[in-house]
Amino acid sequence: MEAFRRVWYDVGRSASDVTALTLIQDCLDALLHPSARYDALTRARHRAFMGPRLLGSLVAFAAFPVYLAVRGAPTALEVLAFAWLVVPILLSYFLSRTGRYEDAHMLSSIALAGLVMMIAIATGGIGSFAAVWLALIPLEAALSASRRVIGFASALAVSCVLALIAMSYFDALPLLDSGATAHSVLMASGIASATLYAAGIAFGAEAVARTGTSLLSVEENRYRLLARNMSDVISRHRRNGAVQFISPAAEVLLGVPVSELQDHGLFDRVHVADRPAYLTALAAAALGNDAQSVEFRLRREVARGPQGDARHPADFIWVEMRCRPLEPACAATIADELEVVAVMRDITERKHQEHALDLARAAAERADAARTRFLATVSHELRTPLNAIIGFSEMMVQEDALLLDAPRRKEYAQLINDSGQHLLSVVNSILDMSKMETGNFEIVPEPFAPREVLLNSSSLLALKARDNGIELVTRVPEDLPQITGDPRAFRQIVLNLVSNAIKFTERGGQVTVSARVEGSRMMLCVMDNGVGIAQDDLKRIGDPFFQAGKTYQRRHEGTGLGLSIVKSLVALHRGEIDVQSEIDEGTTVTVMLPLTFVSGAGVAKVDVPSDNIATLTPSPRPGKQDQSHRVKKSA
Repeated sequence: MEAFRRVWYDVGRSASDVTALTLIQDCLDALLHPSARYDALTRARHRAFMGPRLLGSLVAFAAFPVYLAVRGAPTALEVLAFAWLVVPILLSYFLSRTGRYEDAHMLSSIALAGLVMMIAIATGGIGSFAAVWLALIPLEAALSASRRVIGFASALAVSCVLALIAMSYFDALPLLDSGATAHSVLMASGIASATLYAAGIAFGAEAVARTGTSLLSVEENRYRLLARNMSDVISRHRRNGAVQFISPAAEVLLGVPVSELQDHGLFDRVHVADRPAYLTALAAAALGNDAQSVEFRLRREVARGPQGDARHPADFIWVEMRCRPLEPACAATIADELEVVAVMRDITERKHQEHALDLARAAAERADAARTRFLATVSHELRTPLNAIIGFSEMMVQEDALLLDAPRRKEYAQLINDSGQHLLSVVNSILDMSKMETGNFEIVPEPFAPREVLLNSSSLLALKARDNGIELVTRVPEDLPQITGDPRAFRQIVLNLVSNAIKFTERGGQVTVSARVEGSRMMLCVMDNGVGIAQDDLKRIGDPFFQAGKTYQRRHEGTGLGLSIVKSLVALHRGEIDVQSEIDEGTTVTVMLPLTFVSGAGVAKVDVPSDNIATLTPSPRPGKQDQSHRVKKSA
């Protein structure tokens, strides 16, 4: 029971102490100037200034009656000294009303120096017990954390010391009537009181320092929380790009420790093509040219395999960096070492979306252009034979008036038939292309001899080549093996390629068709020395309705579906097509078709003997050129 009572007493006493301290702190907070109430460190400094002064003055005034009872009637100096204790109260009032902390400290230094000088002059000058208090004036000013106040207090204390020395040297001090014992007692009292006052200053300084450390720790924890949990990377750079600080978020972004990004580690990870823009933005921000923004690529560490080898040689991400110059209070002291603070954000996903939008826009533009080309091409290809059909049919209707004989009527009927066949071929090409694009075109694979198809197709087109003044050469080895595929599709491939080569080769040129076997594939090559294809157009060869050159300036007829159909048919056979061309040099189209749909043993390469070269020159048809001329003229 006694132990419980003792514990209860200790708890009650601690609670009362805490309540008393809280009450004193609340009273001091009520006296603070409004400008000091919202900053914890400023609030602590104002408390440290007013608390000891108010408490010391009140204690001194409370002890004054006791001093009178013990001492008796005070001297004029003692009355003046006690009256001087009103000054700390006035200084606290000044700080409470104005909030001018440095000015209050300077006034406090003047008041303390005045009190010490008054007592020291009356008690022996530089040898007085009060002279030691002059050393406390700069110490008290140190609480202000202001060089100006400390310098002023130090100069004031030195001036007071020099004044006391001068007064002692020139015997300007009053004579003392106290003995050695009294002087020793006063000296001990002065030193003791100065020590106590210095201890109070030390405790005040410690309280302010503790408050500052606590606030700094809170701010550090707050900024550390932000730096570690935000996805954006914060960095501090020199003007040349060297990194002074970078937040831990960089480890998540780039997959490397922060230590590897210090100095020029981050710059080494910037894509070579983006380094000038990166350095330019930092330099412009360091010169004070407002905030800068730049987008560049950074190399990111990729996942590594069991052997430690990277899966990819390089993995770059897009980042956006916004940088601005540091505030003057944070910047380096050297003028040429201006620094920049930057915030980096991963924008790779946004770049991918922008790229997808660009691709979609380009595809829409190509589709619009293809529609325009389609309308222009089809209208041209349909209008020409329709005009011929209408024109010759009207002439046959008016045969009596025109006195047409039987051979002329037969000729006109043949021209109408040719125009109809041309219209049918145009429509069939469009339908075939539509089926291929929608996936409804089916091939029927079967074994067949490609040599016979090549020779037959070349023979069909030999007349057209001769009429255009072009030599058609076919190089097909006799031992060319059979392949598995759709013979109709293969014939269409050959006819389209050779027709295109003849169409775009000038009179006197040559078209060569050859075939050979390489490994498990047959290589079909159609080569001409015609007008060639520009590099820009070469990228779009095979697109539906595309024709090299401008649509309205075409020199050759056609829908632009020939190579597109070839490309689709080759793809259905799981083959490949390669087009090589130079302007005014000619074009070479190589089609690579598998010998069979199912991968099997490779077929040895067959050399092409020189005696397998044949020039197809069919017998001429009399009157063909005149008939063609009449068709164009009548149309």
